[in-house]
Amino acid sequence: MAAAVALTDLGGFAGTDFPEADAPDQQYIYLESDIGSECKFQDIVGKSAALRRVLDQVAIVAPTGSTVLLHGETGTGKELVARSIHSLSPRRERNFVRLNCAAIPSGLVESELFGHEKGAFTGALMQKQGRFELADRGTLFLDEIGDITPDLQPKLLRALQEHEFERLGSTKTIRVDVRLIAATHRNLRDMIRNKQFREDLFYRLNVFPIEIPPLRERREDIPLLVHYFVSRHARGMQKRIKFVPKQAMEALVSADWLGNIRELENFIERCVIFTPGEELKVPRAELRRSFGPAPSTFEQAERQVIIDALIAASGRIAGAGGAAERLGLKRTTLQNKMRKLNISRAQHSE
Repeated sequence: MAAAVALTDLGGFAGTDFPEADAPDQQYIYLESDIGSECKFQDIVGKSAALRRVLDQVAIVAPTGSTVLLHGETGTGKELVARSIHSLSPRRERNFVRLNCAAIPSGLVESELFGHEKGAFTGALMQKQGRFELADRGTLFLDEIGDITPDLQPKLLRALQEHEFERLGSTKTIRVDVRLIAATHRNLRDMIRNKQFREDLFYRLNVFPIEIPPLRERREDIPLLVHYFVSRHARGMQKRIKFVPKQAMEALVSADWLGNIRELENFIERCVIFTPGEELKVPRAELRRSFGPAPSTFEQAERQVIIDALIAASGRIAGAGGAAERLGLKRTTLQNKMRKLNISRAQHSE
């Protein structure tokens, strides 16, 4: 697994709190040496309701061949969720092929997707298969789908709808059987309004949307993730770290982790590097400096009021008894506030 692991599973350990027995002065949290057993959601850690909702959706959609659109902030673990969908699907024995659309120059994305013939363009010295061909009868994961340029979007739409395409420099049509999972941190509906993303492509991608919660909305999972990352990096550095100070853990849990789990892992790795003995050294001053300004008190209060209304309304926004009515707001006004405050209706539905 790459260093940018975003979600991990502790198996049987994920359902329990850290034991405190045998920790000196009860000021420390004891780290178990055994992380846990296998779980069908490999590499995914957590017991929060927000994460469990995601895993329930994964279990529902995985056996189908439907297209899935994952939405979430950077570092929340979208690729690992995509891999879980693939591993639980009938295509699990076939290829899982990924392409980060934001990591490749826009002029080369078409070649990466569909391949090219020798001489198709300057530098095309040999024939190349694209990701669609490599993923035939398997799964293609397109990360950062919002970065696909407008001129390439109709070609992608055709490949998804007709299951066929041509390599660059060829007139031969190639047919494939590919299950697509796409992911983005962008608001594609806003991009549609700004003429940056095709509406028909969005509806083709948005067959089964899954919202991946940011770490600040599943804080109860942070101790589990800290445990996992400490154990993992300590083992790699041949260190034996047994304790995390309670105050340090509280600081980790209360931090706002703008980079989500990826940032948390990188910070824990740095802590392990600085730790000479059995107690994890957490530079709390550095932790405080690593984040942007905290939201205003008013914004925090407004956010909590909206969340409480959504919970009371079982996630419904409009209609009698809906969150908008409870708050005395128009439906559109409430939806705009939810987008601004990054509140997902699905995460607060019963």
